[in-house]
Amino acid sequence: MPAPPIDEVPRLAVTVPSFSITGEEVKAARERSWYARTEYGLAVLRYAEAAELLKHPGLRQGSAAWPAHNGVTTGPFARWFDSWVLNKEGEEHHRLRRLLRPAFSRRLIMGLAPRFTALADELIDGFSDAGRCEFTADFASPYSARVIALLLGLPEDEWPVIAQESTTLGLAMGVTLKSDLPRIEAALATLYDFADAAIADRQAHPRDDFMTTLVQSCGDGTGDGTGDSLTASELRDAVVLLIFGGYDTTRHQLGLAMATFLKHPGQWDLLARDPALGGKAVEEVMRVNPTTRWVTREALETLDFHGVRIEAGTTVHLFSEAAGTDPRVFTGPAFDIAADRETHIGFGGGVHYCIGHLVARCDMSVALPLLARRLRAPRALAGAQWLPDSGNTGPVALPIAFTPAD
Repeated sequence: MPAPPIDEVPRLAVTVPSFSITGEEVKAARERSWYARTEYGLAVLRYAEAAELLKHPGLRQGSAAWPAHNGVTTGPFARWFDSWVLNKEGEEHHRLRRLLRPAFSRRLIMGLAPRFTALADELIDGFSDAGRCEFTADFASPYSARVIALLLGLPEDEWPVIAQESTTLGLAMGVTLKSDLPRIEAALATLYDFADAAIADRQAHPRDDFMTTLVQSCGDGTGDGTGDSLTASELRDAVVLLIFGGYDTTRHQLGLAMATFLKHPGQWDLLARDPALGGKAVEEVMRVNPTTRWVTREALETLDFHGVRIEAGTTVHLFSEAAGTDPRVFTGPAFDIAADRETHIGFGGGVHYCIGHLVARCDMSVALPLLARRLRAPRALAGAQWLPDSGNTGPVALPIAFTPAD
């Protein structure tokens, strides 16, 4: 479909506090055009164009310049952010990904499923008799933090610290990054302490698990960043990223899953009857209600794409919820955990496809069917609090009531 004339292209004010990426304004813009203009650059609103741009060789991962955009160019946070495999390109990216990948094997990750099940049951036991809970505080937050502790060999009883410091570090993803920098860097220092302790433990006491495999990718820690082992610094940076990313995104995605099912009680009942649908439930939730509201890319060169000239350096936001609910591609019921769908873009795509996707898919596909079986007829209570509906989002608080299962 040709692009509309330039004066007819929708404009979306994404930096306005009241802006909602799932609002009617975005849906109306999607009907007018496959893209819109924003203060940051371009927003891609339809599935076909978003899926194509995810793998376009003329685009790179677009978040690398985020600290600089906010006036943060030096210091511990800027250095750590620059270390992310997500923010690397070319051979440097391929090297880091190749060395990290063995730890994310299906055998190691899926082998943790029974422990994830026991953890979910334990947490539900803590509030099930009451017939109500604050879902974020009572389940999503401790579950996500303790999953990370299990994965990385951290002390599970330290989960409140892991959760708190990861939440503080998450402030760096918002527009208040510079003013929050002292708190952010203090949280980063604490998470480095956790990483150092976990690494030292597996160096002294190796075992057949995720963390040992990751540590063994470091070799002797004396590499120069170009060979077949991680440097000691790269390993520390990667572990901190795993703590932060694994906690923050899973906590929010579980909350968004519950909020979605509250609107579709028949689907909750279906999941309770058929726990084998847990995996498809995760995919369907991430299609219609992803915590990562946009996937960021940057044009490496000036391109002509479907009749639109995208100048080199332009930021391109692929709106994952708008793409995932595009009526040109997704027909039938709005939310159906038994349906076969096109692949959502919540985990990104192309060479930057989320390396930890299997962890998220495993822990959520275990938790959701168990929650559905034990929390019957869930319903929302007053008092929900939400992060802004852009960038990364989710519930800060989500009170619910339910009927405990027999």
